[in-house]
Amino acid sequence: VDLFTEEKLGQAEKTELDAHLENLLARGDCTKNWTEKILRQTEVLLQPNPSARIEGFIYDKLDKKIPSRTTNPEILGQYMVDAAQEFGADSPYGNTLITVGEYQKRLGSAEREFLQTSSATFLTPLRNFLEGDWRTISKERRLLENRRLDLDICKARVKKAKQAEAKAAAEHELRVAQTEFDRQAEVTRLLLEGISSTHLNHLRCLKDFAEAQATYYAQCHHYMHELQRELNKCANSVGAPNSPAVCPNPVSSAFLLESGPSASAAPGSSSTSLAQRPSSVQLPVTGTRKAKVLYDYDAHDTSELSLLADEIITVYTVPGMDPDWLVGERGNDKGKVPVTYLELLS
Repeated sequence: VDLFTEEKLGQAEKTELDAHLENLLARGDCTKNWTEKILRQTEVLLQPNPSARIEGFIYDKLDKKIPSRTTNPEILGQYMVDAAQEFGADSPYGNTLITVGEYQKRLGSAEREFLQTSSATFLTPLRNFLEGDWRTISKERRLLENRRLDLDICKARVKKAKQAEAKAAAEHELRVAQTEFDRQAEVTRLLLEGISSTHLNHLRCLKDFAEAQATYYAQCHHYMHELQRELNKCANSVGAPNSPAVCPNPVSSAFLLESGPSASAAPGSSSTSLAQRPSSVQLPVTGTRKAKVLYDYDAHDTSELSLLADEIITVYTVPGMDPDWLVGERGNDKGKVPVTYLELLS
């Protein structure tokens, strides 16, 4: 029976690791196990299709870039647009199919951007830890276990040695084995203490992931509000007497760009997040206010103003304007901005 088995059976002395190193080992195992679980479940969240996940895994192992995949909303949107051409784009059904289809494409584009961002800022760092740092730690742990077994063998030989010469040789081997064990324990300890840095890195990645989710859901919320507004216009237009059979065009940009802010500024109080603003709360009809941009926003036409997260812009509203929009100004640039992307400042 070898020494390892004897130790397991309690028939041989086993060199114990110090309490600090034991705690580091337990913390490392905990980090590895939960990182694996979080990684796998995030992969399922971002890509529910098992076949697509396997394909991505293969591309990753081959160190090749995964081909850009068309999202399901984009496919649905294209089907709707194609169907509208068959049914007649000028018919109420065909025109509405085009409207809904285009917004499905926008949702799909936002989803694809979210998937790419999440993969780069969250999944990749977790995967790099498991396939890089943790493999190195595991290798050094195995070496430490081997050094411990060598040390215990030397201890057993010292105990069994009867003659002075044999005992002296065994004690020399024991000192060498003890030195190698101590050195390997120090290497392993330093690597395991690096887990604290890993936690800090994963914390930053987690915040980036949450930020990407917030941006994605804000975009989806904004697109669906726009779609509802367009569909309501369409329904009102079709129901009105002598009205055309297709949805009207969105509000003309000339109306917004020719209108200006009132001369006096409205008094402000504490900052208000417009993304969380109840629909019953009305913004001041007159006056300008400063607003902080919460998320990046790309203008969809010349009537809108593109936004960058964290910048400060001037906003105001005009009579008859959709409550989900404000007029935004940045220097000489002016255009509509969605309120869900803004935090109104005092």
